[in-house]
Amino acid sequence: MKPLRRKLLLSILPLALLATGLRANIPAPKTLNPTTDEVLATKLITGYITHYHLKNPKLDDALSKQLFTHYLEELDPNRSYFLKSDIAAFAKYKTLLDNDLRAADLHPAFEIFRVFGQRLNERVNYVQQLLDRDFNFNVKERYVFDRSDKPWAADQNELNEIWRKRVKNDVLSLLLGGQKQDKIVETLHKRYARLGASISQFRAEDVYQLFISAYTQSIEPHTAYLPPRASEDFEIRMSLSLEGIGAVLQSENEHTIVNEIVPGGPADLSKQLHVGDHIIGVGQGADGKMVDVVGWRLDDVVALIRGPKDTKVRLQLLPEDANAEGTPQVITITRNKVKLENQAAQKSVIKIYTNQGVARIGLIRVPTFYMDYEAFIRHDPNYRSTTRDVRRLLDELKKADVEGIVIDLRGNGGGSLTEATQLTGLFIKSGPIVQIKGTTDRVEVLHDPDPSIAYNGPLAVLVDRGSASASEIFAGAIQDYRRGIIIGETTFGKGTVQKMVDLNQLIVDKKDQLGQLTTTIAQFYRVTGSSTQHRGVVPDIILPTSSDAEAEGESALDNALPWDAIHAANFAPRKLEANAIEWVRERHAHRIHSSPAFSYLLAEIAASQKAQAQVSVSLLEKQRRDEMEAMKLASLERENQFRKARHLPIRKTGQAQGSVATGFNPDQVLLHETAHILHDLIDSESRAPNKLQAADYRG
Repeated sequence: MKPLRRKLLLSILPLALLATGLRANIPAPKTLNPTTDEVLATKLITGYITHYHLKNPKLDDALSKQLFTHYLEELDPNRSYFLKSDIAAFAKYKTLLDNDLRAADLHPAFEIFRVFGQRLNERVNYVQQLLDRDFNFNVKERYVFDRSDKPWAADQNELNEIWRKRVKNDVLSLLLGGQKQDKIVETLHKRYARLGASISQFRAEDVYQLFISAYTQSIEPHTAYLPPRASEDFEIRMSLSLEGIGAVLQSENEHTIVNEIVPGGPADLSKQLHVGDHIIGVGQGADGKMVDVVGWRLDDVVALIRGPKDTKVRLQLLPEDANAEGTPQVITITRNKVKLENQAAQKSVIKIYTNQGVARIGLIRVPTFYMDYEAFIRHDPNYRSTTRDVRRLLDELKKADVEGIVIDLRGNGGGSLTEATQLTGLFIKSGPIVQIKGTTDRVEVLHDPDPSIAYNGPLAVLVDRGSASASEIFAGAIQDYRRGIIIGETTFGKGTVQKMVDLNQLIVDKKDQLGQLTTTIAQFYRVTGSSTQHRGVVPDIILPTSSDAEAEGESALDNALPWDAIHAANFAPRKLEANAIEWVRERHAHRIHSSPAFSYLLAEIAASQKAQAQVSVSLLEKQRRDEMEAMKLASLERENQFRKARHLPIRKTGQAQGSVATGFNPDQVLLHETAHILHDLIDSESRAPNKLQAADYRG
């Protein structure tokens, strides 16, 4: 299975007609052609990227081949529309698209799209016919729902068979979810009618963005073109932000998937929505009708979820750790605005039980590197920033008599470079923090701006695959100075700098609306000279998590810049004995192997990975029901093993999972183990021959 990547097709569609009950043939999409503005924008985009992108890309046959492949993937990522003969007919463009871009000739892109529109139209009409038939769920066959690595269908018959199984699976999934037959047919007629109506509403601007996005992604994943749009809808589509609940979505093979939870937002505070969840239905209020949104455009899903503050929205989900045969869940979230104070750094104290008694470890959660620039510019003495807030929290934790402090950067995708530099300065006296090299190969070194130290005690930094950019600068510097211990999983690996260019500013006549270009212009390097790009920051102690490094992070993105190195900066690291770290690792390994909480966590991770690795499902109703029941029983068995180890009541079959509290919280398990690791590091100086003990993970 290919790594998850953002698909733009459904995210940029204009508002579509929400057809209901449509069973007639879908009208063919209108003929589209490039505009003069798009021709001009192409000349500016290719010229700017060629001259100023860090990669110095050339418009040649090699790039043309990549562009050809990416454009087809943008249009048909699951290989469910185009025929093998279509791909053969398009092959004439494979080594010509570079010449076409150089000449700003966009007609090949529009020709390929016209064929795509025709094929999608044919599929929708075929589905409408299928839905009026009866399906036999006693036939032994499987539906392959991930076709991203499969060959293109040889002919219409093979494609029809693929779609027959797809629709049969749609019907079976709704049947297993408890819907009645007549309701299922109505739901699917509406679902596919919307898909057909959407393609007929495409504009030239939409086709152009798909093609130019394929071009920019063929160069490097963080280079992108943003077309001109009405301000509010533009921000929704391009940031993929859901106002109202605080989540970032993406479209993937006609499904809406949660890509990120905004720190401090309603979804984050509810703890019900998770990255990777599939949103398949949206309902208003406590009892509003649940609307099926499979196959919807992203901005249509956004429109349903957005709403006034303090109103409720219900989301029907297939959780990330459920496979295609999983049972949908319904959650309720109260809409609200994301408040700055909820996104700000926050502190708490973790109490752990050791041989010496109860130890207190401070925790500071930093969800992003932020700064209130408006307040700063108007010289507000109380302006908010990551560094100012963390400095205050450090003082409060020192007064609380904590033995050490953990900085939690999990899920922190970055933010202000200045804040990353200044935050590092709170923990070191002076010295370089990060190096930056641009297209001219000139290296700029950013130093600690403050010679004072806010906290000089034991320190740990907790990271995961979602820790990126500025987070990696901070974690890398702390590791390189040996100022603290890094715990968690290898970080994202984004070590590049982007610049946004308004294309309208590159021409004399600024009346045109040509959009914006974001392009990569520089790369970050640690003080050791090693880049954070691609490889990320590797923790000193690696915690077991569900993240798959091969499928997530910078290294999983197409055309990501490679790891690189330059000369080290002049810095003086602390002395931290290697055998002390090894001693801490041994104690950590003993704890996780003897801890019921970690055993339960690892079993849940293994089950989730197994479900996510599945690429096909059975179309036998009995087998699907048996598999669903087996999954529930396996989950119950894992839970009861944990309950037994913690001397808790055993949960019976059919008993609600929350009816008897387990006291198990995956986040608390990881936080408590991190606190134990830091305590071990503090204890390593004495190397007292204490008997190793299992951690008691009490929330």
